[in-house]
Amino acid sequence: MNIIYSILIFFGTFAGMEFMAWFTHKYVMHGFLWVLHKDHHRKDHNSWWERNDLFFVFYAAISMFFFMTDYVAFGNAIGAGIAAYGATYFLVHDIFIHQRFKLFRKANHWYAKSIRRAHKIHHKHLGKEESECFGMLVPPLRYLKQK
Repeated sequence: MNIIYSILIFFGTFAGMEFMAWFTHKYVMHGFLWVLHKDHHRKDHNSWWERNDLFFVFYAAISMFFFMTDYVAFGNAIGAGIAAYGATYFLVHDIFIHQRFKLFRKANHWYAKSIRRAHKIHHKHLGKEESECFGMLVPPLRYLKQK
């Protein structure tokens, strides 16, 4: 029975991380920590590393905490869910959308196109106030319906 709970907690954590990514992106990255996120919205930085990548380090540390602690029941499942979402986020956001590595350039699936459309709209504005589409894996319905 423990394995079933662990699997459920893993998938629940993974799903919950989409909300955390949306919330953090909207209220923290485009809020009081804009200073760390703004280089991600600019094209004139000349480094592969962005200050924005510190958010990835933050969530990696939280994931490691859950793996290493005995204070939380099912800590490994929670840590694994956070880590799996982080890996998925990196694959979708950094590799697929922003092409940090030149992979998946010709993906033409309706879901892939909807994620790219929503993210393109997010980056349309260079300032922190006017952005929209803060999630990653669940784009707004209007982008899923477009062909």
